Amino acid sequence: MQETLEDFALSKRIQKKGSIQKVAVIGCGSMGQEIARTVAQHGMDVVFIEISEAKIMEVFEQIEAQLDEIINHWGLTKGEKRVILSHIKGSVDYNDIRDADLVIESINTQKPGTNIEMRKNIFRKVEEVVAKDVVITSNNSTLMISEIASVLEHPERAAGLHFISPSASIKIVEVVRGIETNDATFDFVMKFASMIEKQAIIINESPGHISSRLIVTLINEACEILMEGVSNVKCIDTTMKMGYGLLFGPFEMADRIGLDNLLKWMDNLYGEYGMQKFKASPIIKRLVRAGYHGMKAGKGFYKYENGKIISQAITATEFN
Repeated sequence: MQETLEDFALSKRIQKKGSIQKVAVIGCGSMGQEIARTVAQHGMDVVFIEISEAKIMEVFEQIEAQLDEIINHWGLTKGEKRVILSHIKGSVDYNDIRDADLVIESINTQKPGTNIEMRKNIFRKVEEVVAKDVVITSNNSTLMISEIASVLEHPERAAGLHFISPSASIKIVEVVRGIETNDATFDFVMKFASMIEKQAIIINESPGHISSRLIVTLINEACEILMEGVSNVKCIDTTMKMGYGLLFGPFEMADRIGLDNLLKWMDNLYGEYGMQKFKASPIIKRLVRAGYHGMKAGKGFYKYENGKIISQAITATEFN
């Protein structure tokens, strides 16, 4: 009998424990898709909420393309792909997350600013439909989970759960305990991290956590080096990858994050701390205004085709 991913998944053990069988993801942009794939690959059902049926179709097309890319690199079989997709459903109706055991907010909007009111509104909508003991989390890294959860009738059920892209290969997740987060919620989120084979990095609530605060300062400094004409984009990235063992150089990482997303992070952190190191480099602002949003746009610090770098997109002279 042919074995499939389902035979090795955690779903059977989950059902025996009666703990986490269904996870809801609110917003299924690039990060939401990575979260959905990761959860589904570990045998749990996922339902994601999007704004339209057209967007749902687009999400499935993108997830299928991502899985096909993994298959092409011998990281997955076609049978395993079918099993993963069978665990993922999309909806525009919040009532479809009514029986979820865990909710992860992961919206990605083009609107400027912190979008904190939008996130609060999502938390309100979620609490209206899920059971009172369901844990509600946010994947956001630069806002305070306590502030987002302040609109909840039961804020003790909220926590931060920040994934780092690419989620499939990054083996950590930042777990943030808010002021009101109770022990049951915290323990539940820690258990979930273990179930998806992530090491939980425990964070005392602070905008930017560890990952975002450090990466934005690195990217900002790389931009300064580029603007000074010290070296070019590729050489700066190569130095940090080969010299310090980073998976991606600062400019590659910026493109993967999305320069528009990165700019929001920096604006949020600068507004929170008022420190120059968090103020976005003029290069980043200029690229975002020109629509150079990174890998997803096909152009950022590099130019891309089918998610692959084909050339360096910009040089220091363009900013002198």
